[in-house]
Amino acid sequence: MNRRVGVQPRLLAWGGWALLIAVFVSECFVYAWCRVQCVQLGYEINQVLDRGRQLLVFQNNLKIELERLKSPERIGTIAARQVGLAKPRPEQIVVIP
Repeated sequence: MNRRVGVQPRLLAWGGWALLIAVFVSECFVYAWCRVQCVQLGYEINQVLDRGRQLLVFQNNLKIELERLKSPERIGTIAARQVGLAKPRPEQIVVIP
């Protein structure tokens, strides 16, 4: 009976250490997984921010193009060439009071 009593505390001690090591290893794996997820999310955030910057540049280019297309000089040129319109002569102008 003495032998069993002596062996059992040693087994419990080894089991306790094994459990402690298993918990430590699993915590290391969870920490590594969290770090990988953080890095991956950081890359995704940077990609989204880069896409947003690209879209802002594209929007600014579209605004510039719109202003160019709306310019009175361009519209006057198109009206004269394609539609055949001309500036009114002074006798064609009627001033409404």
